[in-house]
Amino acid sequence: MSSLDPAIAARLKRGPDGLVPAVAQQYDTGEVLMLAWMDDEALHRTLTTGRATYWSRSRGEYWVKGDTSGHVQHVRSVALDCDGDTLLVRVDQVGAACHTGSRTCFDGRELPVAVTGTPGPAGEHGTPPGTAPSGAEGDGAAPSGAEGDGAAPSAAVPSDSVPATGAGTDTDPVEGSIR
Repeated sequence: MSSLDPAIAARLKRGPDGLVPAVAQQYDTGEVLMLAWMDDEALHRTLTTGRATYWSRSRGEYWVKGDTSGHVQHVRSVALDCDGDTLLVRVDQVGAACHTGSRTCFDGRELPVAVTGTPGPAGEHGTPPGTAPSGAEGDGAAPSGAEGDGAAPSAAVPSDSVPATGAGTDTDPVEGSIR
């Protein structure tokens, strides 16, 4: 049984496995670092120790981020999303967050996205292609690289080109994070 505050526990919407996804974010830059999983006890430990504690689905045990690797997450705040089914853990990350040794689990892993609009004046986004922003005259042409010009999107980095582990790290292959 968990020692999690019953009022907090009542707000959580867990998956069938009792887990809630926890997004780790660098507190001062907003950088998304990684995704891991928490149950009630992992959340309780995170809230009461100030160290990010997660549930390992592959090993079936708790792990405190950085206990093995030294890549610690000092918790600054934890928030529950509007649906109660995702946690945002704002941390001060020491070292790499990813088991590959990258700063984040998302570095260099961008996927191609079709362009659906062009930036308008003063950074406004979502202007449909071929539509002039207010006060400007457009020629109706989509920008180079936009959908319909025949240009292929840049290729994503294949996952097999990313090293499975970083030097000197203890990794979890399912969670994909340095422990």
